[in-house]
Amino acid sequence: MGSEISRFPVVAVIPSLNPDERLFHIVDGLITTGFTSVILVDDGSRRDCRYWFDMLEQWPQCVVLHHEANRGKGRALKTAFIYYLEHFDLTEYLGVVTADADGQHLPEDIYRTAGRLLREPSLYKKTNSSRGQSLILGTRDFNSEIIPSKSRNGNRITTVVFQLLYGKRINDTQTGLRAISNNFLYTCLESRGERFEYEINMLISAVTQKIDIQEETIQTIYFNNNRETHFRPVTDSLKIYWVMFSSFLKFICSSLSCMLVDQGLFSLLQKNIFAAMGATFSIPLSTLLARIVSSYLNFSINRKVVFEKERNSNGFFLRYYVLCVLQMTISAAGVTALYALTRLDTSILKFLVDVALFFISYRIQRGWVFKECNQ
Repeated sequence: MGSEISRFPVVAVIPSLNPDERLFHIVDGLITTGFTSVILVDDGSRRDCRYWFDMLEQWPQCVVLHHEANRGKGRALKTAFIYYLEHFDLTEYLGVVTADADGQHLPEDIYRTAGRLLREPSLYKKTNSSRGQSLILGTRDFNSEIIPSKSRNGNRITTVVFQLLYGKRINDTQTGLRAISNNFLYTCLESRGERFEYEINMLISAVTQKIDIQEETIQTIYFNNNRETHFRPVTDSLKIYWVMFSSFLKFICSSLSCMLVDQGLFSLLQKNIFAAMGATFSIPLSTLLARIVSSYLNFSINRKVVFEKERNSNGFFLRYYVLCVLQMTISAAGVTALYALTRLDTSILKFLVDVALFFISYRIQRGWVFKECNQ
């Protein structure tokens, strides 16, 4: 694409399935507000709905990409991102802004959300390599009475779960209005998911990589109580929650399996290998060796399976064992302090302290232990 100074330096991206006249009004409104480039993705629409794409394809500001069959919103967004990165001059454009085709996002809100990229000094450079990474979310007001109850409750639950697991409060986890800087688009292309779960994966990638996430409040609009949405309440909700919980569930399985290894190996060593040494020596020696084996197994499973780090790193290893030592120290100190205050059974206190540390450990391992050194 050309790079005239007058071009608005953010490209609008709209994936669409079986659109109606609202798609025309959105695109017309975007151009009226100042957008000079719009990428539309026909995600396998019915033949009777392709009129709108055929008409908009004639507009000089529009590019229309086609999927022969429906492949999902996530794949449609990736198709648009690839086209943008390959065909637009990234020294002149700051990024893209994604929006839904059903009219829930007003053109002026899309423009204002995209405009936030222009206020990021690190992005507005002539050399692409020097640009930073940013994600701006168009956030709806879920206290509004016009929000359908299932949407309001679903978003509130997702917001709480996301904050507990990833340590970041995002008030509208399912918003389709997102301004994305050029460099972060490459990360978005690596995020998993072909349908609605892709947008949650994008947020997880942003939080994990410490991307600057901002929120822009937008107007809340629903048509016909949102009955025309392509979101499948059961199937897509299950996929979204599986995305959010999958690494945590794997973390639980890893911890439980390594605990069994620790207990089994301790019994084997203490009762058979070192039994002749007496309890004074066999118990601490068996405990130490069992913990060395089980902790290294836990480290390996967490690195490869839970947090999916392909390469090994001394940094991962050292940070993991620093965390282990701190966790054991805090556990002992916490149980001691709580016992002095409550005089409750120490086994119960240790269980409570270790459960709390388990959740904290997950967050620390995700955000620090297995954080790539070059991010």
